[in-house]
Amino acid sequence: MSILLLSGSPAAPSSTGRLLDHVGDKLAALGHRHSKLQVRDLPAKALLHADFADLTLKRAIDAVAEADAIVIATPIYKASYTGVLKAFLDLLPQDGLKDKLVLPLATGGSQSHMLALDYALRPVLHALDARQVFTSIYATSQQLVWNDVSGLTVDPAIAWRVQAGVDALSACLNALRQQPDDVFVTQPQPVRLAR
Repeated sequence: MSILLLSGSPAAPSSTGRLLDHVGDKLAALGHRHSKLQVRDLPAKALLHADFADLTLKRAIDAVAEADAIVIATPIYKASYTGVLKAFLDLLPQDGLKDKLVLPLATGGSQSHMLALDYALRPVLHALDARQVFTSIYATSQQLVWNDVSGLTVDPAIAWRVQAGVDALSACLNALRQQPDDVFVTQPQPVRLAR
């Protein structure tokens, strides 16, 4: 089972990127492999013009399609997720997250933007047909303290939420891994009514 860490932060380094890496490290410690996609590294012209012929953009869309789970992270600007993330999500097909598990993360300057994940990003994830969108994790910059020597220090309240999110995602991935490959669901047959 593969996990894609999808960063919608336009800045590097950033609190959002550090939180995403922290979650990735926790998932790796549980035995899950992951890759990372920084939307800001995609060619801007191809992204904004929806140039599906661009090889880098095609690879990014394919990375989403091939993932079993996506941890999506964004800073919150003006009460919403970033425009660069929106531009990328707009390129995915209507069912671009079909059968995928999604763990949303966000960072912001204050607690007043906490609900942006639920009213701005979550509806888009559901519209893209995600199998399950886990409880969002939101942290302020004050709850994520970076030190060049010791690395990231996460506030205990956020650390608890991160661990709960990682555990929930890991449990679902492990349950999916246990399902036999030959399990399938038959399509219901139409009922024929006699005349």
